[in-house]
Amino acid sequence: MKKALISDIHGNLEALEAVLADIKSMSITEIYCLGDVVGYGPNPRECIDLIMRDCKQVLLGNHDQGAMFDPDGFNQAAEKAIFWTRAQLEAGSEPRTTREKRWEFLADRPRSIKENGFLYVHGSARNPLNEYVFPEDIYNARKMERIFSLVEKYCFQGHTHVPGIFTENMQFLSPDDVGQAYQLDDKKTLCNVGSVGQPRDGNPKACYVLLENNIINFRRVEYDWKKTRDKIYAIPDLDNFLGDRLGEGR
Repeated sequence: MKKALISDIHGNLEALEAVLADIKSMSITEIYCLGDVVGYGPNPRECIDLIMRDCKQVLLGNHDQGAMFDPDGFNQAAEKAIFWTRAQLEAGSEPRTTREKRWEFLADRPRSIKENGFLYVHGSARNPLNEYVFPEDIYNARKMERIFSLVEKYCFQGHTHVPGIFTENMQFLSPDDVGQAYQLDDKKTLCNVGSVGQPRDGNPKACYVLLENNIINFRRVEYDWKKTRDKIYAIPDLDNFLGDRLGEGR
């Protein structure tokens, strides 16, 4: 088994193209996307098109759902961005069939995938769409025990944009803590694959995971974040902060 796991693209075309090129350079053709293709970023249509073309499995993220329905629990900047995103998917000079294909793609996304002991979600095993599992949750034993009880062996997730490993004995290990690689064993494990389009761990490089022979490898890829930032600056409905944070990884 050799696959790439990506998540939280958030309309960042430059980051997505860089990550897909990195994956291609290693001759990996099986790509799973754990959701949030859109939201925050300036290129929702282009990102959906690439994900449709290149990914074997794609999950629904909360921003993807927000583009289709009323966004739930979003802050003001995120809500404004998702309404703008919805307008981009509805408008344009493209054929109506092209626009409809994107909507149908988002509408058909599952909330979770189970494969031979591997669970793939956007948020958590308990709430695949919306629940955040943050590094500091290792101090919330009740929450973590409940989540681990729903995992057969391994769970891969995104949503927080913070990559790392959660162990059943209540440890959180960052990619640096494990030397960018982690060997799965017989113990239950949660893995956050990080964010392609908006990392929030202090590292501006796009983040994703390679999974091969039960070894998790965290990959960081440089991309032209300033180009993405400038696109965001040029769109009044996207808060400038959404561009500024790209260079700081926050």
